[in-house]
Amino acid sequence: MAENVHEFVAKSPRHTTFYLAAGARGVPIVFLHGWPELSRTWRRQLPVFGSLGFRAVAPDLRGYGRSSIYERHEDYRLELAVADMLELLDALGAEKAVWVGHDWGAPVAWSIAQHHPERCHGVAALTVPYIPEGFAPANLIPLADRSIYPEDAFPAAQWDYQLAYEENFSAAIAVFEERVRATVRAIFTAGDTTDIGKPAGLAFVRARGRRIPDVERDPRVLTEADENAYTAALERTGFFGPCSWYMNADANVRYALESKDRWHLTMPTLFVHAAFDAVCDTLTSRLAEPMRLHCRNLTEVVARSGHSVAQEQPSLVNAAIATWLANELPTVWESTSAVTRGPSTDGAPSSAHPGAGR
Repeated sequence: MAENVHEFVAKSPRHTTFYLAAGARGVPIVFLHGWPELSRTWRRQLPVFGSLGFRAVAPDLRGYGRSSIYERHEDYRLELAVADMLELLDALGAEKAVWVGHDWGAPVAWSIAQHHPERCHGVAALTVPYIPEGFAPANLIPLADRSIYPEDAFPAAQWDYQLAYEENFSAAIAVFEERVRATVRAIFTAGDTTDIGKPAGLAFVRARGRRIPDVERDPRVLTEADENAYTAALERTGFFGPCSWYMNADANVRYALESKDRWHLTMPTLFVHAAFDAVCDTLTSRLAEPMRLHCRNLTEVVARSGHSVAQEQPSLVNAAIATWLANELPTVWESTSAVTRGPSTDGAPSSAHPGAGR
């Protein structure tokens, strides 16, 4: 981890968030990781945006790392994750932030924009586009490319793996927890052009079961230190929390419906497509259509990358975000040293904290 990235803790009576941060007290740019990652996912973004004058922040989301861990599936619904992030923003002493999300972090960022636009300067998302009706299989499956996933053979298309959690959650996470290091190596791999145009492996999970292949660490995505950090964190916390994010489809849809009058987003938005992501196929399927219909100031960038785009193509991601900020949010950039909403409550850097939710 870069020397200018430090560890902090933000606590409230309801939740504890561990986070990494770089930069002075400029406008916050908050990076939200996905499954099954950590704040560390953004190790190549934090020092860059901190050096540009932003307060660059990356939390461990609920159920991960050194943030609060909970023991019920319903404690991992989007509404609660959004509340966590608003509390973090309060702890940073800011009214608004630029929110950047990847994988499950993207629905958190989109939900903040949908429910709390007054807390957003802008929203950027990697791989997972805006689904205004709620990020849930029922809203994803109709957008699938049926030339790749014929409905008779793939009724849930590439989203089959999400239904596998609902059918047998214990069995699903047992596969990951049996060999955590192998799981980390299998997940964090670079994109492969040969994956495009054919069914993703995750489309076969319920029919064939999930298998964790034995592969070497992919240095294009992970260093040895990265692999060790992800493995240690997931061995400590387990996969119950990370995978429980998939168990709240109905609640997440209800939450989205609460803000139906705000489904059209007017703030600047950025979307980074991962060209070699066979599951989040936003280039040949209809998956990005709802986003294009509901984001009135949308910038799109294509990365020649697999799903872990911020780790596989960090320079491209950094350039895309910086260019978007300069073009669409110039006054925010200019005011990065002028965020004043009371004194910072970050406290001193900390390397650990007690989990409040377990």
